[in-house]
This record gives sequence, structure tokens and C-alpha cells, in this order.
Amino acid sequence: MTRGPAVAVVGPTASGKSALAHAVALGSDGAIEILSVDAMGVYRGMDLATAKPTASERAEVSYHLLDLVGPEEEFTVAEFQRVARDAAATVWARGHQVLYVGGTGLYFRAVVDDLEIPGRYPEVRRELEVRAEADLASLYSELSELDPLAASRIEASNQRRVVRALEVTLGAQRPFSSFGEGLLTYGSTAVTQVGLEVEMSVLDERIERRFHAWMEAGLLEEVVGLANTAGGIGRTARQAVGYKELLRHVEEGAPLEACVEEAITQSRRLARRQRSWFRRDPRVEWFEDPAAAKERILDVLNDDEGFVRD
Repeated sequence: MTRGPAVAVVGPTASGKSALAHAVALGSDGAIEILSVDAMGVYRGMDLATAKPTASERAEVSYHLLDLVGPEEEFTVAEFQRVARDAAATVWARGHQVLYVGGTGLYFRAVVDDLEIPGRYPEVRRELEVRAEADLASLYSELSELDPLAASRIEASNQRRVVRALEVTLGAQRPFSSFGEGLLTYGSTAVTQVGLEVEMSVLDERIERRFHAWMEAGLLEEVVGLANTAGGIGRTARQAVGYKELLRHVEEGAPLEACVEEAITQSRRLARRQRSWFRRDPRVEWFEDPAAAKERILDVLNDDEGFVRD
């Protein structure tokens, strides 16, 4: 694959990643294109609470990896890895530079570290899901026997993760944990990662203000529209923070104010999880000053240091 210059902007939600990336790309006269690394940004119609760039921002800067599938569809990390590779190759082929930006840690690792992603085994999964509904404990015991390392990393009550680990272990005929070694180690990386550091108290305030702004901009109406489409909103898309909580109001009649407060709480928890994920990676270069981060991004992209090689 043709490769070229790339850098990544990482950090928790509301840290200012998107604004920084847009400003960098805007000042490049089209030479820098943004690849959004967001698990929920791939779903069409989910715009506000995924903090997607606006139509005017997309007219100013080239964005990739947004609005790839309908909200009723499933889109795996392996599929994302594939389309991200294709998007980067397209950008490099026209002599431009790649700027990855987003907060979905696993997707970042899949793209910048070229992780080996386990396959999908639908028939095995369907059988396991039926069994899990009846006796999740026995599935966890089976996983503990077949792959004790994977079991030690998963809560016995986490049905989704237990089923997935067993699906891969049985379907691939190798332990699920054998695919995850890359998440536990941090070798050299071909892509420099620039992180934005923001105090959690500041993030908490930003998250609350932002969510109320989304509500004023029509987030509830967006969720109602998604719920009422012919295909509806699928299992993965409905787990998106902000959408999951408002769907309780739309579909179950839960009080709107309580759902909004819960969405803000879950957004703050997400920010902490994202911060912890990226903080564990010693390769991330952290900046409190967005101007200093911007300077570092441009230095990398304009130097041989930023060239991605096989």
C-alpha cells in the first residue's frame, strides 16, 4: 500500500480534539485530510451527540470515515480497520497528509498499530447467545477453562464480552486472548500521537454545556427520527452515549430530565475511560496548550518523522 505522512490527535471527549484537527487541516489549503476514528461516527443520522463536523466544516476540510452505514447496521472494528486503510491510501495517493482524530481507543490501536482483529462466527455466536440467556455462569466457566487469561480480564456478568470471547475461541480454534497481545504492549508506532490534556473538572463542565447545547439544537428530535425509521436503530448504534439514554425516554417513556442527566453522567464516565486508555499508552505526547499541540502536529507532518512506512 502507498503510504505517506500521518499524525494522530487523541484524548477524551470534549477535550478539543476536533476543533484542533479542523484548525490544522483548514490552514493547510487542502493538503491535510482528517480521518475520524470514532466508533459511532460511522452511523448515518447520528450527528449531534457524536459531535460530527457540521456541513459547513465538511465544506472547508476533507473528512473521511463518517456516515458509512445506516444506524440499523452492525459495523465491526475489523471493517473499520479495512476502510481506514483504504481512506489513508486514497489521501496519500493524491500527495496529501493524514490527520487521524477521535477518542475510540480500540479503533485507534487497530489502525495505527495494525492489530490482528478476530473474525466473526455468526452461527457460533447465535448458539452462545441463546445459552447465555439461560445460564451465563456456565459460559463463563467454559471460557475460564478454554482461555483463563481472557476470562481473568472479563467480568463474569458481562454477557456481551463473555459471548464474544467464547465465539472467537471456539470459532477460530485459538484463545481469544491470543489476539489481544497488542493491547497489552506498546511497541514502536508508525504514527505519532498527540494528546490534549484537560483537567477533569473542566471536561465535566464542557460535557454538561455541550449536551444542553445539543438538546437545544434538536438532539431529541434526532433520536425520535432514528427510532421511527424503517430499519430502526441497531444494537451497536443504540449503545452510543447520549442516544442510549434518550431512547429510554422515546421508547419507554422515562422522564426526559432524568434521561438528560444520565446522559451527562455517562458522558463524563466515558471521558474518564478514554483518558485512562490513552494515558496507559507511553507513546502519546501530551499537551495542555492546543497551540503547542498544533505546532507539534505540523512539525511531524512536515518532517521525515511523520512518514508512515511498512
